[in-house]
Amino acid sequence: MNNNGKTLKKGIDVEINDSFWNNYRSLLKTTIIPYQYEALNDRIPDAEPSYSVQNFKIAAGDLQGHHKGAIFQDSDVAKWLEAVGYVLAEERDEELEKKADELIDIIARAQQPDGYLHTYYIIEEPDKRWTNLYDCHELYCAGHMIEAAVSYYKSTGKRKLLDVVCKLADHIDSVFGTEEGKLNGYDSHPEIELALVKLYEVTKNKKYLNLSKYFINQRGQKPNYFYIEWEKRGRTLHESSVFKEPNLYYNQSFAPVKEQDKATGHAVRAVYLYTAMADLARLTNDDELYTACEKLWENITNKQMYITGGIGSTEVGEAFTFDYDLPNDTMYCETCASVGLIFFAKRMLLMNTNAKYADIMEKALFNIVLESMALDGKHYFYVNPLEVWPKASENNPIKKHVKSERQKWFGVSCCPPNVARLLGSLNDYIYTVSNNTIYNHLFIGSKAMFKINGSKVELNQASKLPWDGNVTYKINVSDQVEFSLGLRIPYWTQGVFEIKVNGNPVRYSLENGYIIVNRIWRNGDKVELLLDMKVQLIQSHLNVKANSGKVAIMRGPLVYCLEEVDNGENLNTILIDTKGTWEEKRVEFKGLGELVVLETTGYREQNINDNLYHLFENNIVPTRIKAVPYLVWGNRDIGEMQIWTRYK
Repeated sequence: MNNNGKTLKKGIDVEINDSFWNNYRSLLKTTIIPYQYEALNDRIPDAEPSYSVQNFKIAAGDLQGHHKGAIFQDSDVAKWLEAVGYVLAEERDEELEKKADELIDIIARAQQPDGYLHTYYIIEEPDKRWTNLYDCHELYCAGHMIEAAVSYYKSTGKRKLLDVVCKLADHIDSVFGTEEGKLNGYDSHPEIELALVKLYEVTKNKKYLNLSKYFINQRGQKPNYFYIEWEKRGRTLHESSVFKEPNLYYNQSFAPVKEQDKATGHAVRAVYLYTAMADLARLTNDDELYTACEKLWENITNKQMYITGGIGSTEVGEAFTFDYDLPNDTMYCETCASVGLIFFAKRMLLMNTNAKYADIMEKALFNIVLESMALDGKHYFYVNPLEVWPKASENNPIKKHVKSERQKWFGVSCCPPNVARLLGSLNDYIYTVSNNTIYNHLFIGSKAMFKINGSKVELNQASKLPWDGNVTYKINVSDQVEFSLGLRIPYWTQGVFEIKVNGNPVRYSLENGYIIVNRIWRNGDKVELLLDMKVQLIQSHLNVKANSGKVAIMRGPLVYCLEEVDNGENLNTILIDTKGTWEEKRVEFKGLGELVVLETTGYREQNINDNLYHLFENNIVPTRIKAVPYLVWGNRDIGEMQIWTRYK
């Protein structure tokens, strides 16, 4: 644990400047943030209303009315504010800051004198606060508001929201704990735990770290708190509950967290919990907690994760099911779950610099987070399918959740602001520093400033991913400095790469999936890394029955898919020739610029007659196959899509 005893340093300053990512970063500020603000204020025509801002105004006494929307609707406002904080950290914007400040003023007025803050209970049932932790998300919403406050304070220096959440956290600390007179509970939806760690890191108040530790360690203890409060409520659950009694696997409270070794239940709850566990393992040097995190990581990524980085294989409970159960057409793969998986990966990297964590971070980022949002920044998937047949989505009840086109907004709209806050904080995921080694986890063009052995080091990365595997680094130092540069060798290269310094081959070592180049660096030194990006056909473990006899197409970090707009209907009749040659073509794609599409010659089955069943005949004919990056599917015509395709 903890990088084999190495000391992690902070204070990395990173500015992104990347030909691919600049599109998204610009879209975030010019379109995504403004659009989501309008959605939160219920001003998007023909979109489901949010009620989020309205609820805060009612709680603050600015409007009259009842609480509307989901009981956890406050969290959408918080995530939007967190995203704004990240945007303002890059460049202050007077108009955007004014909108955020006005919203913060409303939130502050809604807060109760004792620090409590949750609009549903303030408006509807003030006498029932903290009586239904299983269903009602009070701590979850508090956690997101804490994360928003930390982000906004760090970017603007303004304390108003930070003071609000400190008062809120103090109130929570007075309510929960093992002391006599306190509630021994914890939230059904983990989030407060990781947020309290952030609050501790910015305030240095150890009370918040200890409170997070309490929530983690209390989870799953016997007698189980969710049954205790259920009995107190007369064995009733909230009307929104999908269960008749508490389901302890659904919210990962069936056992103490250190005893859990398989991911279960609601996927978002799971990875938010594991993220907090990893934070605490690192900050408290808890080896047992770290071991549990590692076991859970291995179970998710080796037995319960889709090739896209999606997790959660059933709509029922938006949940994990069991090992290798990964259906493509009824899966869930909620965007928030992959965002949470990225959070978990980042925390694991802080404890153990191993490329396997960054590999998954990259996979989920390209193939779920980006894919979930249309290229216009105004339409979103909540569920991210690996196979879509629009007729089935419209007419088959068990596939109603699988949409063939992105939506303007959702009644429960946790995913869009989650995408916004991740894109806004992307610079925090590119590098870490351990002692005198700079580790590069994501290949994103950027300028980064470090302090190594008392000397300032500027590292300028230029990347052509995801289309080309060329990455270069220019090092600027005032005087020669000795340090190591650790560059990830992604799993998709199959170990094929080239590295040069100043045009010449260089000696290096390999450690946990990273090239380590140690030398005395001089101003102007240039590193060239060439990563192999040939097209690869990927098979599943044979226990993944949904993918039997099928392959998926990958090039570099990108999963590719077939769309009806390119290949005609009935994509299920197409067979890939595993010995065929793939042509890589660069084409302009509206909203993204140039991308790489793949073409090859394969086969297609044809109907011999119109009979529902008939004697077998060889009915395969040659056909042309075109594959596009999964991240751009659904931005053209509505139609079929599939990732896993049969082969011959």
